[in-house]
Amino acid sequence: MSSSPTTVGVVFGGCSGEHDVSIRSAQTVAKGLTLGANRERYRVVLIYIDRDGRWWGPDLAGKVLSSGCPPADSDLPQPLPAPGFRGLPAGTDAVAVWYPVLHGPNGEDGTVQGLFELMQQPYVGAGVLGSAVSMDKQAMKAALAGAGLAQVPYVCAQADELSDAARLEALLKRIESGLGYPCFIKPANLGSSVGISKAWNREELIQGLRLAAALDPRLVVEQGVQARELECAVLGGTTLRASVVGEVRFDADWYDYESKYTAGRSTTLIPAPLPNDIIDTIQSQSIQACAAVGVTRMARVDFFYDDSSGRVWLNEINSLPGFTSQSMYPMLWEASGVTLEQLVHELLESAGQ
Repeated sequence: MSSSPTTVGVVFGGCSGEHDVSIRSAQTVAKGLTLGANRERYRVVLIYIDRDGRWWGPDLAGKVLSSGCPPADSDLPQPLPAPGFRGLPAGTDAVAVWYPVLHGPNGEDGTVQGLFELMQQPYVGAGVLGSAVSMDKQAMKAALAGAGLAQVPYVCAQADELSDAARLEALLKRIESGLGYPCFIKPANLGSSVGISKAWNREELIQGLRLAAALDPRLVVEQGVQARELECAVLGGTTLRASVVGEVRFDADWYDYESKYTAGRSTTLIPAPLPNDIIDTIQSQSIQACAAVGVTRMARVDFFYDDSSGRVWLNEINSLPGFTSQSMYPMLWEASGVTLEQLVHELLESAGQ
């Protein structure tokens, strides 16, 4: 006699600039949970978090997932409750394991993971520490530097440095002398290239700093390098393993939001055409990087590679990587012999380990 299926709470949407991407990722996860043996293993309960942080149960969540688009406030049940988490919605009592499919702040940064910890229930992906450190680029870079992993030169900044002319001038000089142009300006706590800009001169640098500062009080500025963009996926319970290495190529000046999520704007090479020693280095450093920031169970680790010099720089760690049909994480595992069905099953099996 077969055992009853495990009820999985798939949480998506979120109070984040990556809300739309989360919906698309959740569509892929939900599909994976209905493939093959997973259809018998799991019962899926969908939970949607709107842009103001309200949690909605399966009825509304199912409609959002089917449409692939966030609802307007006027389409939400009225009267609207206050923004933010006010308890689990009806229909979620039976959830035995949680599967957060949330990108960016209020989901990938340890906040939801902390909620699940308080509930004493298992969940997919990294824990509170690994999620928080990976989300904040300043903290992540400090941890990676402490582990001796090579990164492109960078400068950390605070948004309030822009509010005073003397402090702004000092920051600009620090960036120009330490990094030069071109450079990339990034909010410390957003992903999917949201709020990132490339500066070729001081005027563009100031504009980029203001754009990032409007989204995050903590900023990172990185030296621009001519390099290939490589990615490696990590998976496992108590022991992590690395996937094949993939490469992203794109028709824009850099890998921005539009290039990432518009069909035809970027191409992937999986596996990437690389020397064996570079593949070994990237796979090994992917696992080292996860250990440095405390990430377990799932991550995508991104690198820069200059094939003229053979230099490899670690770019960043994504503890809840994109899971859309164009996302590298599931594609890298597919090329490594792990199907979507097997991937979501293994991620759920690792929850709580």
